[in-house]
Amino acid sequence: MAKALPSLCDRYRVDDGRGFRLKRHDPGDSAGMSIDKEEARLRLRDGVARIDALQTMLYAQDRWSLLLIFQAMDAAGKDGAIKHVMSGINPQGCQVHAFKAPSPEELDHDFLWRTTRALPERGRIGIFNRSYYEEVLVVRVHPELLKAQKLPPELGVGKGIWKQRYAAIRDHERHLAENGYVIRKFFLNVSKDEQKRRFLERLEEPQKHWKFAPGDIEERRYWDDYQEAYEDAIRATAAPHAPWLVVPADQKWFTRLVVMEAVVEALESMRLDYPEIDPAARRAFARARAALEKE
Repeated sequence: MAKALPSLCDRYRVDDGRGFRLKRHDPGDSAGMSIDKEEARLRLRDGVARIDALQTMLYAQDRWSLLLIFQAMDAAGKDGAIKHVMSGINPQGCQVHAFKAPSPEELDHDFLWRTTRALPERGRIGIFNRSYYEEVLVVRVHPELLKAQKLPPELGVGKGIWKQRYAAIRDHERHLAENGYVIRKFFLNVSKDEQKRRFLERLEEPQKHWKFAPGDIEERRYWDDYQEAYEDAIRATAAPHAPWLVVPADQKWFTRLVVMEAVVEALESMRLDYPEIDPAARRAFARARAALEKE
């Protein structure tokens, strides 16, 4: 068994965005941990087992929902983190949604519509690989995308739209929290140099070519714009009921450990347990057992 994992959530958690500065968060940080791959694997294995046990109680209790939102620059490791941390749980109780460019149907609705449709039911874990935050990230960096959203010109859409959308997101997340959703939002904070290294790796290894798109290089031109957009979004929407975790992403093993611990912490915050069985049900179970034993 791996040793107890040092608490990492508080180190990277942002639940009050006032004064938040992304430059103060080192993408290469590993909290001073120096462990080999085997120990990292054991820590992750133990954490995934704990998530599995908690998720079973979440499903049985059928009261809470867990919403995990992943945002990041390309090649930061969202897919890998989701795969490694959530691979050991019952798929019946977990739903993953990857949000790409909006479809024509989605563009005919408000910007929260498509993600609201995908919210997890009670007793389940929902994972958003990208989310409504794209509306204050990629759309802010490329404001020409607003034209496709068919907003009435009478609304006077301008620079103030980002503050309007931050407010809508805050209200949305507070509404979810007040209705039984526990929310954790992850920004996987990768450095520009590490992103370059991962892009080159994808180009050099044929089995990774499918992960690369020429547009990825074009988006690197907007790196500083994206960093500003992420900083503003985190500053505007971090809250105790919907905190951000700004997770160092230059070392994949460490990224996955932080995400794993945050998921465990979120589930444990619900104080989960199996539903109590009332006396009448217990008597019915006893009768059923007796009948089976007589067969």
